[in-house]
This record gives sequence, C-alpha cells and structure tokens, in this order.
Amino acid sequence: MPMTRVGRAREAGETQGFMKVLVDADSKELLGAAILGMSGDEVVHSLLDVMYARKPYTTIQRAMHIHPTVSELIPTLLQSLQPLV
Repeated sequence: MPMTRVGRAREAGETQGFMKVLVDADSKELLGAAILGMSGDEVVHSLLDVMYARKPYTTIQRAMHIHPTVSELIPTLLQSLQPLV
C-alpha cells in the first residue's frame, strides 16, 4: 500500500514509501511487516504487539485508529490482503 493513500502523509507532503504485511493464510497471524515512510517506526509497534500476542490480523484490523495518523491505514491495508503467487 503506497504512502500516498495516507492522509497524514499527504498533509505533511511526505508521501514517499509504502506499507506491506505478510500474514499466514491458515492461522491468520502476522508474520512480518515493512513500513517505509513517515512515522513507520511508530506504526510498526502496533503490528509487533499483535505479532507477539500471536493474535490474528483481524485483531488490529477491527481496532479503532485515531485520525489523522499513519496507523489509521492499517485496517485498509489488511482488508486488501492477497495471496502470494
């Protein structure tokens, strides 16, 4: 998901980068994530918490995220998961 989709990044004029997650199709657990862009270092912690708790990605997908923040794109990112080919 490109950072151009993040309202906070657009407001700040920092739209370079992307967010990517890897999820196990069977267990629905987050296996990894890459966030390259504005506030990625802070956003990744919310994903790490779900990973360490070994909870399904739907745990954070359904959570309330503050607007406008970079982390508010996480639910949208997780809704657009596609199988790896």
